[in-house]
Amino acid sequence: MVRFLFALFAAVLTGLIPAHSAEDGKPVSGAEQSEPAEQERLDALFQDLKKETNEQAARRIALRIGNAWSDSGSDTANLLIGWANDAIKAEKFSVALDFLDQITMLFPDYAEGWNRRATVHFMRNDYARSMADISRTLELEPRHFGALAGMARILQATGRNEQALATYERVLDVYPMLRSAQSAVAEISDELDGQGI
Repeated sequence: MVRFLFALFAAVLTGLIPAHSAEDGKPVSGAEQSEPAEQERLDALFQDLKKETNEQAARRIALRIGNAWSDSGSDTANLLIGWANDAIKAEKFSVALDFLDQITMLFPDYAEGWNRRATVHFMRNDYARSMADISRTLELEPRHFGALAGMARILQATGRNEQALATYERVLDVYPMLRSAQSAVAEISDELDGQGI
């Protein structure tokens, strides 16, 4: 089950990536790092994702978005995230959190660091910490459909179905062909209808 959850989150979780400025060694924001052409390409991918009606084609676009965001531009961040991913796959969550804590401290504008840490907290059923990291991820990238999906799952798991439904609808606004979000919307809507809400 844990491996399934990691695979699910890995398929949809993405983030903005800071790099170090060559001039002062300080982290720069994803917006400062991104070249206009790259940002335009990413925006175009999101437009394509929103318009795509074929599930498989939409998944390929979503993976391209994830790939565009997963390269941090920093060897240090890339190394740490790689080690964290290995620890997650091995179900060594405490080790993964150590690496992810370092990433969020050293690269506070790197949304994928926050997002991966949210995933580990989710896997440990630590929903409060997961939600805090998801919130930070969404501050950096409001279109982060993976973080939104994670938030919706937590809301649903904690019985806040109306909020979960609204959040899944936000996911579908960005990624309309995400089948898991479509199914969740149908399931929650049926539950709420059955309660007379």
